[in-house]
Amino acid sequence: MSRANSSSLSPGFFILNGVPGLEATHIWISLPFCFMYIVAVLGNCGLIYLISHEESLHRPMYYFLALLSFTDVTLCTTTVPNMLCIFWFNLKEIDFNACLAQMFFVHMLTGMESGVLMLMALDRYVAICYPLRYATILTNPVITKAGLATFLRSVMLIIPFTFLTKRLPYCRGNLISHTYCDHMSVAKVSCGNFKVNAIYGLMVALLIGVFDMCCISVSYTMILQAVVSLSSADARYKAFSTCTSHICAIVITYVPAFFTFFTHRFGGHNIPHHVHIIVANLYLLLPPTMNPIVYGVKTKQIRESVIKFLLGDKVGFT
Repeated sequence: MSRANSSSLSPGFFILNGVPGLEATHIWISLPFCFMYIVAVLGNCGLIYLISHEESLHRPMYYFLALLSFTDVTLCTTTVPNMLCIFWFNLKEIDFNACLAQMFFVHMLTGMESGVLMLMALDRYVAICYPLRYATILTNPVITKAGLATFLRSVMLIIPFTFLTKRLPYCRGNLISHTYCDHMSVAKVSCGNFKVNAIYGLMVALLIGVFDMCCISVSYTMILQAVVSLSSADARYKAFSTCTSHICAIVITYVPAFFTFFTHRFGGHNIPHHVHIIVANLYLLLPPTMNPIVYGVKTKQIRESVIKFLLGDKVGFT
């Protein structure tokens, strides 16, 4: 522990302390996280394979879903293996530059996830409000450009995190009370003024999270207006049922995200620190775990494609 408490303006490594106060139960905490990670990897990789090989799923909605699955499985892979090494083998050290890299990928991919959910909301808006022009509006080049723009937005906004964090002096030691390198958790280890980090983090949250939520809200407002104007109840049900999976994905993603963000910055002092850490991990693990299940259960085309894949030509659909 003498190395952990050594003072250095630029430490060679950080020590990730896991879940402070619950060290004795790290093994038990790791079990559900490990199970969720396995489900997330299998489910999302399965979705990507299914969408790429099943011709009936070669549509804009499923292309965006494949992009979401790729983002999700990459996101949880940046943190969970390292977290399990902390819980199982007490391997808490992480190189300073590796910590900055992990921090970049975690925040870049969460920004990408939010952007893809926004694109999926726009996809549902076009599909319901302009059904006859759906195929001509959302062409493959448009989908590619939208995905690339979302990726570049996230990269360009998150890159400054690494430079802002690297410039800080670290003379209070190198112990981080977390399971992964989160931007503000790393900045708070510093003995310097990290106000710029906090302000820029808030600005990025507004530019990504709030902007995307506004776009999603506007899209669903327009969708509701279009659905309500349909003449038959059956048509209204069918139109809105195509959105239920996406709405579930939005709730699963944004509820823990906003809890983590606001309690981390505004008045989370009454909440035990270990609750912050567990919710922060659920924020990264819950969407990748649940999204394949939600879309698999609620999307008829995916259910049929899974059954077709498992049973081959033994089953047909009417």
